[in-house]
Amino acid sequence: MSGTRVVVIEDDPSVAELVTLYLKNAGFVVEHCATGAEAREAFTRGAPACVVLDLGLPDADGLELFAEFRRKHDAPVVALTARAEDVQTIAGLDAGLDDYLTKPFNPRELVARVNAVIRRATGSGGTRPLEIGNLTLDPAKHEVTVDGQQVSLRAKEFELLEAFCRQPGIVLTRDKLLENVWGFAYPGETRTVDVHVKQLRDKLNGAKAKIETVWGVGYKLVPPA
Repeated sequence: MSGTRVVVIEDDPSVAELVTLYLKNAGFVVEHCATGAEAREAFTRGAPACVVLDLGLPDADGLELFAEFRRKHDAPVVALTARAEDVQTIAGLDAGLDDYLTKPFNPRELVARVNAVIRRATGSGGTRPLEIGNLTLDPAKHEVTVDGQQVSLRAKEFELLEAFCRQPGIVLTRDKLLENVWGFAYPGETRTVDVHVKQLRDKLNGAKAKIETVWGVGYKLVPPA
Protein backbone atom coordinates (compact mmCIF):
# COMPACT_ATOMS: atom_id res chain seq x y z
CA MET A 1 0.00 0.00 0.00
CA SER A 2 3.07 2.23 -0.21
CA GLY A 3 2.26 5.78 -1.34
CA THR A 4 -1.50 5.33 -0.93
CA ARG A 5 -3.33 8.41 0.40
CA VAL A 6 -5.41 8.08 3.55
CA VAL A 7 -7.36 10.99 5.05
CA VAL A 8 -7.60 10.90 8.86
CA ILE A 9 -10.36 13.09 10.37
CA GLU A 10 -9.75 13.28 14.11
CA ASP A 11 -9.88 16.27 16.49
CA ASP A 12 -8.01 14.65 19.41
CA PRO A 13 -4.32 15.56 18.85
CA SER A 14 -2.95 12.52 20.69
CA VAL A 15 -5.18 10.06 18.80
CA ALA A 16 -4.47 11.78 15.49
CA GLU A 17 -0.71 11.69 16.11
CA LEU A 18 -0.78 7.99 17.00
CA VAL A 19 -2.95 7.03 14.00
CA THR A 20 -0.85 9.13 11.62
CA LEU A 21 2.39 7.61 12.92
CA TYR A 22 1.24 4.01 12.48
CA LEU A 23 -0.28 4.62 9.04
CA LYS A 24 2.86 6.40 7.83
CA ASN A 25 5.03 3.55 9.16
CA ALA A 26 2.82 1.20 7.12
CA GLY A 27 3.68 3.18 3.98
CA PHE A 28 0.59 5.36 3.63
CA VAL A 29 0.58 9.04 2.71
CA VAL A 30 -1.51 10.53 5.52
CA GLU A 31 -3.49 13.76 5.36
CA HIS A 32 -4.78 14.80 8.80
CA CYS A 33 -7.89 16.96 9.24
CA ALA A 34 -8.76 18.22 12.72
CA THR A 35 -12.15 19.70 11.80
CA GLY A 36 -15.09 19.08 9.52
CA ALA A 37 -14.15 22.16 7.49
CA GLU A 38 -10.65 20.81 6.85
CA ALA A 39 -12.17 17.45 5.88
CA ARG A 40 -14.50 19.05 3.34
CA GLU A 41 -11.54 20.84 1.81
CA ALA A 42 -9.61 17.57 1.63
CA PHE A 43 -12.54 15.91 -0.17
CA THR A 44 -12.27 18.48 -2.96
CA ARG A 45 -8.68 17.40 -3.65
CA GLY A 46 -9.76 14.02 -4.97
CA ALA A 47 -10.69 10.61 -3.64
CA PRO A 48 -8.32 9.07 -1.10
CA ALA A 49 -7.85 5.31 -0.93
CA CYS A 50 -9.51 5.34 2.49
CA VAL A 51 -10.94 7.71 5.10
CA VAL A 52 -10.54 7.23 8.86
CA LEU A 53 -13.40 9.27 10.35
CA ASP A 54 -14.03 10.15 14.00
CA LEU A 55 -17.82 10.23 14.34
CA GLY A 56 -17.57 12.51 17.40
CA LEU A 57 -16.14 15.67 15.86
CA PRO A 58 -17.05 18.80 17.88
CA ASP A 59 -17.72 21.01 14.84
CA ALA A 60 -19.49 18.57 12.51
CA ASP A 61 -21.93 15.66 12.58
CA GLY A 62 -19.94 12.57 11.67
CA LEU A 63 -22.73 10.94 9.68
CA GLU A 64 -23.47 14.13 7.76
CA LEU A 65 -19.79 14.44 6.91
CA PHE A 66 -19.76 10.81 5.80
CA ALA A 67 -22.83 11.42 3.60
CA GLU A 68 -21.13 14.45 2.01
CA PHE A 69 -18.05 12.37 1.24
CA ARG A 70 -20.11 9.50 -0.17
CA ARG A 71 -21.92 11.80 -2.58
CA LYS A 72 -18.54 12.60 -4.17
CA HIS A 73 -16.46 9.46 -3.66
CA ASP A 74 -16.90 5.71 -3.17
CA ALA A 75 -13.66 5.07 -1.25
CA PRO A 76 -13.99 2.95 1.92
CA VAL A 77 -14.54 4.69 5.26
CA VAL A 78 -13.47 3.33 8.67
CA ALA A 79 -15.21 5.07 11.56
CA LEU A 80 -13.84 5.72 15.03
CA THR A 81 -16.47 5.79 17.76
CA ALA A 82 -16.73 6.04 21.54
CA ARG A 83 -19.10 3.07 21.88
CA ALA A 84 -20.00 0.32 19.42
CA GLU A 85 -23.65 0.49 20.44
CA ASP A 86 -23.95 4.24 19.70
CA VAL A 87 -27.05 5.06 17.67
CA GLN A 88 -24.72 7.03 15.40
CA THR A 89 -22.52 3.98 14.82
CA ILE A 90 -25.46 1.74 13.95
CA ALA A 91 -26.94 4.41 11.69
CA GLY A 92 -23.53 4.70 10.01
CA LEU A 93 -23.43 1.00 9.29
CA ASP A 94 -26.93 1.24 7.83
CA ALA A 95 -25.71 4.14 5.67
CA GLY A 96 -22.79 2.14 4.31
CA LEU A 97 -19.76 2.62 6.57
CA ASP A 98 -17.26 -0.07 5.64
CA ASP A 99 -15.92 -0.72 9.13
CA TYR A 100 -15.52 0.82 12.59
CA LEU A 101 -13.31 0.69 15.67
CA THR A 102 -14.27 1.53 19.23
CA LYS A 103 -11.99 3.80 21.27
CA PRO A 104 -9.57 3.02 22.78
CA PHE A 105 -8.22 0.79 20.00
CA ASN A 106 -4.99 -0.90 19.02
CA PRO A 107 -3.37 1.21 16.26
CA ARG A 108 -2.00 -1.96 14.67
CA GLU A 109 -5.56 -3.22 14.30
CA LEU A 110 -6.56 0.06 12.67
CA VAL A 111 -3.76 -0.32 10.12
CA ALA A 112 -4.87 -3.91 9.45
CA ARG A 113 -8.46 -2.81 8.89
CA VAL A 114 -7.45 0.07 6.62
CA ASN A 115 -5.38 -2.38 4.56
CA ALA A 116 -8.31 -4.80 4.49
CA VAL A 117 -10.96 -2.32 3.30
CA ILE A 118 -8.63 -0.94 0.62
CA ARG A 119 -7.76 -4.45 -0.55
CA ARG A 120 -11.43 -5.45 -0.67
CA ALA A 121 -12.40 -2.26 -2.51
CA THR A 122 -9.72 -2.66 -5.18
CA GLY A 123 -9.41 -6.43 -5.47
CA SER A 124 -10.82 -8.10 -8.56
CA GLY A 125 -11.33 -11.63 -7.23
CA GLY A 126 -11.92 -14.50 -9.66
CA THR A 127 -13.01 -14.14 -13.25
CA ARG A 128 -15.72 -16.75 -13.89
CA PRO A 129 -19.33 -15.47 -13.56
CA LEU A 130 -21.33 -17.17 -10.81
CA GLU A 131 -24.95 -18.01 -11.64
CA ILE A 132 -27.51 -18.95 -8.97
CA GLY A 133 -30.98 -19.11 -10.49
CA ASN A 134 -31.73 -15.74 -12.10
CA LEU A 135 -28.89 -14.11 -10.13
CA THR A 136 -25.53 -13.63 -11.86
CA LEU A 137 -22.40 -12.25 -10.22
CA ASP A 138 -19.45 -11.39 -12.48
CA PRO A 139 -16.28 -10.88 -10.38
CA ALA A 140 -14.21 -9.69 -13.36
CA LYS A 141 -16.67 -6.95 -14.30
CA HIS A 142 -17.75 -6.38 -10.68
CA GLU A 143 -21.38 -6.60 -11.82
CA VAL A 144 -24.49 -8.25 -10.44
CA THR A 145 -27.67 -8.85 -12.43
CA VAL A 146 -31.10 -10.25 -11.57
CA ASP A 147 -33.09 -11.41 -14.59
CA GLY A 148 -30.56 -9.58 -16.74
CA GLN A 149 -31.14 -6.27 -14.94
CA GLN A 150 -28.05 -4.78 -13.30
CA VAL A 151 -28.16 -4.30 -9.53
CA SER A 152 -26.02 -1.55 -8.00
CA LEU A 153 -24.04 -2.81 -5.02
CA ARG A 154 -21.42 -1.13 -2.88
CA ALA A 155 -18.00 -2.80 -2.68
CA LYS A 156 -18.66 -4.57 0.63
CA GLU A 157 -22.11 -5.74 -0.44
CA PHE A 158 -20.57 -7.22 -3.58
CA GLU A 159 -17.87 -9.03 -1.58
CA LEU A 160 -20.46 -10.43 0.80
CA LEU A 161 -22.69 -11.66 -2.02
CA GLU A 162 -19.68 -13.23 -3.72
CA ALA A 163 -18.90 -15.15 -0.53
CA PHE A 164 -22.46 -16.54 -0.54
CA CYS A 165 -22.45 -17.31 -4.27
CA ARG A 166 -19.20 -19.27 -4.04
CA GLN A 167 -20.75 -21.57 -1.41
CA PRO A 168 -24.49 -21.82 -2.15
CA GLY A 169 -26.41 -23.83 0.42
CA ILE A 170 -23.54 -23.70 2.91
CA VAL A 171 -24.06 -21.97 6.26
CA LEU A 172 -21.53 -19.18 6.79
CA THR A 173 -21.12 -17.94 10.35
CA ARG A 174 -21.03 -14.22 11.08
CA ASP A 175 -17.50 -14.51 12.45
CA LYS A 176 -16.35 -16.33 9.31
CA LEU A 177 -17.94 -13.69 7.09
CA LEU A 178 -16.18 -10.97 9.08
CA GLU A 179 -12.87 -12.74 8.55
CA ASN A 180 -13.37 -13.56 4.86
CA VAL A 181 -15.14 -10.41 3.65
CA TRP A 182 -13.88 -7.71 5.96
CA GLY A 183 -10.43 -9.23 6.35
CA PHE A 184 -10.27 -9.56 10.12
CA ALA A 185 -11.42 -11.87 12.89
CA TYR A 186 -13.27 -9.95 15.60
CA PRO A 187 -15.64 -12.32 17.42
CA GLY A 188 -18.69 -10.66 18.92
CA GLU A 189 -18.65 -7.58 16.67
CA THR A 190 -20.98 -8.95 14.01
CA ARG A 191 -23.55 -6.15 13.74
CA THR A 192 -21.96 -4.97 10.49
CA VAL A 193 -22.61 -8.39 8.91
CA ASP A 194 -26.30 -8.24 9.82
CA VAL A 195 -26.60 -4.71 8.41
CA HIS A 196 -25.00 -5.64 5.09
CA VAL A 197 -27.11 -8.82 4.77
CA LYS A 198 -30.25 -6.71 5.24
CA GLN A 199 -29.06 -4.30 2.54
CA LEU A 200 -28.37 -7.21 0.18
CA ARG A 201 -31.80 -8.70 0.75
CA ASP A 202 -33.45 -5.39 -0.06
CA LYS A 203 -31.46 -4.92 -3.26
CA LEU A 204 -31.87 -8.53 -4.43
CA ASN A 205 -35.62 -8.63 -3.82
CA GLY A 206 -36.30 -10.10 -7.29
CA ALA A 207 -33.70 -12.88 -7.06
CA LYS A 208 -34.97 -16.45 -6.81
CA ALA A 209 -32.00 -17.38 -4.64
CA LYS A 210 -32.57 -16.15 -1.08
CA ILE A 211 -30.23 -15.34 1.79
CA GLU A 212 -31.72 -17.20 4.74
CA THR A 213 -30.93 -16.73 8.42
CA VAL A 214 -29.79 -19.81 10.31
CA TRP A 215 -30.66 -18.76 13.83
CA GLY A 216 -27.78 -18.84 16.26
CA VAL A 217 -25.28 -19.65 13.50
CA GLY A 218 -25.22 -17.30 10.52
CA TYR A 219 -26.57 -17.13 6.97
CA LYS A 220 -26.71 -19.20 3.79
CA LEU A 221 -27.68 -18.55 0.18
CA VAL A 222 -30.44 -20.97 -0.77
CA PRO A 223 -30.64 -21.68 -4.53
CA PRO A 224 -34.09 -21.92 -6.14
CA ALA A 225 -35.61 -25.38 -6.21
